[in-house]
Amino acid sequence: RKQRKEAPDDARIRRFEDRISEGKFYLSLSSTKNDPRLMQALRGRLNESAEALGKNVAKDSELRRDVYEKMKALERSLAKAKRMQQEEECFSSKKLHASIVSTESQLRSTRKQASYLTQLAAKTIPRGLHCLALRLSTEYFALNSSRRNIRNEPPKVDDDDDRLLFHYALFSDNVLAAAVVVNSTVTHAKDPWKHVFHVVTDGLNYGSMKMWFLSNPPGRARIDVANVEDLAWLNASYSPVLRQLTSRKTIDYYYYGTHDRGARADPNAKYRNPKYLSIMNHLRFYLPEIFPELDKILFLDDDVVVQKDLTPLWSVDLNGKVVGAVETCGEKFHRFDHYLNFSNPLIAKSFDPRACGWAFGMNVFDLREWRRQNITRIYHRWQELNEERLLWKLGTLPPGLLTFWNRSFALEKSWHVLGLGYDAKTSTRDIERAAVIHYNGNAKPWLEIGIAKFRSYWTKYVDYDQRYLRDCNVT
Repeated sequence: RKQRKEAPDDARIRRFEDRISEGKFYLSLSSTKNDPRLMQALRGRLNESAEALGKNVAKDSELRRDVYEKMKALERSLAKAKRMQQEEECFSSKKLHASIVSTESQLRSTRKQASYLTQLAAKTIPRGLHCLALRLSTEYFALNSSRRNIRNEPPKVDDDDDRLLFHYALFSDNVLAAAVVVNSTVTHAKDPWKHVFHVVTDGLNYGSMKMWFLSNPPGRARIDVANVEDLAWLNASYSPVLRQLTSRKTIDYYYYGTHDRGARADPNAKYRNPKYLSIMNHLRFYLPEIFPELDKILFLDDDVVVQKDLTPLWSVDLNGKVVGAVETCGEKFHRFDHYLNFSNPLIAKSFDPRACGWAFGMNVFDLREWRRQNITRIYHRWQELNEERLLWKLGTLPPGLLTFWNRSFALEKSWHVLGLGYDAKTSTRDIERAAVIHYNGNAKPWLEIGIAKFRSYWTKYVDYDQRYLRDCNVT
C-alpha cells in the first residue's frame, strides 16, 4: 500500500496567512472602497484574524482555539468582497462594450464623412484649372477664324496608309490632364511624327483645348481637337445611354441617390460624380463611329502618364479579340462580382462571378473586328437592359466587361499599372517599370488630395513656366 502523505504541521497557518493577504488585496480594490460598510467590516475581520493568529506561532498545534471562528468570519467578508468585485467587473465589461460600440459608430460616421468630403474634393475643379480654361477660351474666341486651326506638320507617309501611323483617342474636358497625356506620350515616342492624337472634348472646353494646343503644339506629332457636340449622329434616338443620361430617373438618381425622391437614397456618394452624367465618359463605346477611317486605335484616359514608347502595342496580335487590356484579377476586388449584380438571373446565368476584370485607361482596339462583330449593338443591348440599374449601378467598366466578354486579350501587366489615384501602397518598382501609369481613383495628381509621393510622375510633364499656368497660379 502507498502511505498517505502527511500534511505539513503548519498547513493551517499558511492557509490563514493566505486569507489575510487576500483580504489586504481586496481592501485595495475600488469595488471594496466604494462600499464603506464592507470596507469597515473587512478591515475589522483582518485585524481580528491577525491578532488571533499571532506572530510567533510556528505549528498548527499552537493556534488559539478562537482563530478558526475568526477565519470563518474573515472568509465570509472575503466572499462578499469577491462578489462585489465580480459585479464591478461585469459592469465595467458592459461599460467597455458600450464604449467600443459608441467608438465604432463614431468611426463609421467619421469614415462616411471623410468619404463624402473626398468625393466632394474629387468633383471640385481647382481654381487654377478653372482660370486656365477661362483664359484659354477667351483668347481662342478672340482669334480670327483663320488662326483657329492647329497647323500640324505634314506626315512623311501617305495619310491613307493607316498602318504607318499610330492613332490615339483621348476624350477629356481637362486641358492640363490632356496636355500631360500628349506630352508624356510624345516624349517617349521613337518616331513622334508617326503619332496622331485625336482629342474629343465637350462644347464648354472646346475653345480652351484648341487654344492650348495652338499655343503648345506637341512637337512633330499631330493633334486634332474635336467637339463632341459636332457628332450629329450621336443623339438620344441612336444611343440608349445618351437617352438615359438625360432622363428624369437618371438625374434623380444622381442628385437624390434614388429613382424615387421619396425612397431611401443610395448612401454611396461616389455615384453622384458629374462624370456619370456626361456622354464624354461613354465615347469609348463609339470608337468605330467617331473614327470610321481607322482600323486600329489606342485609347488613353486623361488621368494616365506614358513612360515608354507605345509603338510596339500596334504590332500586338489580339488573336481575333476586339480589345487588348491589362487584367486586374490579382487585385483584391477586381473581379466580376464586384461590378455586377449576380443576384440578377440574367447576369448569374451568363457570367462567372470570379472572372478576371480588366482595366480601361490604356487599351488597344481592333476597329475592324469591332465592326465585324457589331460590338456597338451589343453595348446598346446591355444599356437598354440596365435602364432600371438592376444589372449595375453606374460607370463604364461594368458595361465594358459585359460588352467585351470573351472578346478581350490580356496584355502584359507592365503595359498598364493602376492604383496611383487611391492606393498609396502601389509598388514603386511596378510604377517605374510600367509603360503607362494610371491615377484611377479620386486622388488625381492635379488635386490637393492627390497622393504626394506619386505626384512627381505627373508634374514633370507640366511646364509651370508656361504663360497661362503662371497667370492662373497653377503650381
